[in-house]
Amino acid sequence: MSRFTKYDGGDPLAPPVDLAEALDAIGQDVMAGYSPEHAMREFLRRGSSDQAGLDELARRVAEKRREILQRNNLDGTMREVRELLDKAVLAERGQLARDTTMDDSDRMLREMTLDNLSPSTAAAVSELTSYDWQSSEAREAYEEIKDLLGRELLDQRFAGMKQALEGATEEDRAAVNEMLSDLNDLLEKHAAGGVTDEEFGDFMDKHGDFFPDNPRDMDELLDSLAERAAAAQRMMNSMTPEQRQELMELSQQAFGSPQLMEQLARMDANLQALRPGEDWSGSESFEGEQGMGLGDGSGALQDLAQLDALADQLAQSHSGARLDDVDLDALAQQLGADAAVSAKALQDLERALRDSGYLKRGSDGELRLSPRAMRQLGKALLRDVAERMSGRSGARETRTTGLAGEPSGASRRWEFGDTEPWDVPRTITNAVLRQHGSSPVRIQVDDIEVVETEARTQAAVALLVDTSFSMAMDGRWVPMKRTALALHQLVRSRFRGDDLQLIAFGRHAQVMEIEELTGLDARWDKGTNLHHGLLLANRFFRKHPNAQPVLLVVTDGEPTAHLEADGEVWFSYPPHPLTISHAVRELDAAARLGAQVTFFRLGEDPGLARFIDSMARRVDGRMVSPELDDLGAAVVGSYLGSRGPASSYREHFGDWGGGRGFWV
Repeated sequence: MSRFTKYDGGDPLAPPVDLAEALDAIGQDVMAGYSPEHAMREFLRRGSSDQAGLDELARRVAEKRREILQRNNLDGTMREVRELLDKAVLAERGQLARDTTMDDSDRMLREMTLDNLSPSTAAAVSELTSYDWQSSEAREAYEEIKDLLGRELLDQRFAGMKQALEGATEEDRAAVNEMLSDLNDLLEKHAAGGVTDEEFGDFMDKHGDFFPDNPRDMDELLDSLAERAAAAQRMMNSMTPEQRQELMELSQQAFGSPQLMEQLARMDANLQALRPGEDWSGSESFEGEQGMGLGDGSGALQDLAQLDALADQLAQSHSGARLDDVDLDALAQQLGADAAVSAKALQDLERALRDSGYLKRGSDGELRLSPRAMRQLGKALLRDVAERMSGRSGARETRTTGLAGEPSGASRRWEFGDTEPWDVPRTITNAVLRQHGSSPVRIQVDDIEVVETEARTQAAVALLVDTSFSMAMDGRWVPMKRTALALHQLVRSRFRGDDLQLIAFGRHAQVMEIEELTGLDARWDKGTNLHHGLLLANRFFRKHPNAQPVLLVVTDGEPTAHLEADGEVWFSYPPHPLTISHAVRELDAAARLGAQVTFFRLGEDPGLARFIDSMARRVDGRMVSPELDDLGAAVVGSYLGSRGPASSYREHFGDWGGGRGFWV
């Protein structure tokens, strides 16, 4: 058996939610110091490259609200009544002038009545209540005023009644009065103790034609009626005192009887008691030229209330807010189907981020990037590194060949980071099959296969990243984290036999896991304790005596702190010779352990350049001074180069530093 449900919106032909861009943006914000929850909210606000965000939808909601207020005013009914009144008076004057059989004194009396009508529309309509119209056209126009007022007052509370009751008969009006009476009885019984399903069904069977939205139960009926009645009250509140007074006076003329107003007032009182949470006291300032009738005015106030609710939903400002709170039907009604599609896509994206395992809630209840998210983000950063490396003169995305050990006889698809030589026959075969035998044969990256090897040379890699005050102050914080994450991803995915240790050094140094470093807030403590960082790196190298030590140091300042014998940090600026000597001693220790050393200098300070140059020369290392955007590619490139002869590395990747770096 098949089941069909209402389509829940969205583009049925749209591709599945792509989390790559979202995760990348969230990762950048997290690395900049924001919480994952905040970062996710900010991405949903901004939207993606091809997807409107919450801010854009909120802007359109505010624009629609402003347009309603600036285009309309609330005197539409009064204008229409005035036009009908003027039409009736003009037709009556014409009839009096044409009627030669009328007694002159009678004609004069009638003309005096018309001449002395009050300037107030409501008062003038009231003064003509007992006037004996001589013109049939004038009488019809005047009677239309009463009919219009009745239909407008009903349209205020029941949308569509103005049109539905146009040309209504006395029987139709009697049916309206009967419905209102039964409705008030139903509301009062509900307030007294409740209405049974049978009683509600009987009411709908009898009067269901007046409720085209077809409420399914008493609560839905109350919600619909109270929302419209509250809008009608807000419309009255929004009128000037003069407009409000005239409307109240005119209302007594509705359908030529005060009975309608009595029933409506009774209904409003019942609804206000049953739904006090509706906004019954608000008001708006309409400033436009387009007059609205009572029904249209209530509809406009309903629209404004709905727009306000949407603005609150899109703001996501209250605790526990979710995009599932956004009313897609209301959004489509106010802004069109495209807005609802955009909001639905954002809902799917938020749900996917929460349900995919990319975000996890820690023991403290806060959201964090999961290891899966870190891997995905690392892959994206590594792809960026590969693009930058391949864009260099003479570079390509493969690494130096002949470094990975003995061939195993098998081959596999090439991936960024592979050191193995190409399997040329398999590569060409793939290209031929892809092109269905056509010539000439053109090789693409996806065709490449490499020779699998049995073993790889193991390396122990220590990445020291400067976390001092200046790194945060000069905008180097996020590039530093991106670099660490890219290198971490490369080692974990392609060089699993290598060991990587991340060491952050500011006023003191500490070993960090990648998740900890990625989420590290900017530190404002002064101090660059390279000595402590090198101590930890050498301890790490000694734990891996059979691996090739690789020391990578990212810094933007000379050492200004070192550890004393008692473990206390000693700080001095400008750098003290004692601090320098401590750092040099540990660097020499790293050299004795056989470490391949690369310094990555950030910044243009000449003193720093001279210092790092001398440090690199001392241990036969190298110094690179990359642009911030090239830092990740420079560090990864240096790591790859450390796995083979330096000459081979330079052959493939050139000199890093954007023309300003140099090899030592």
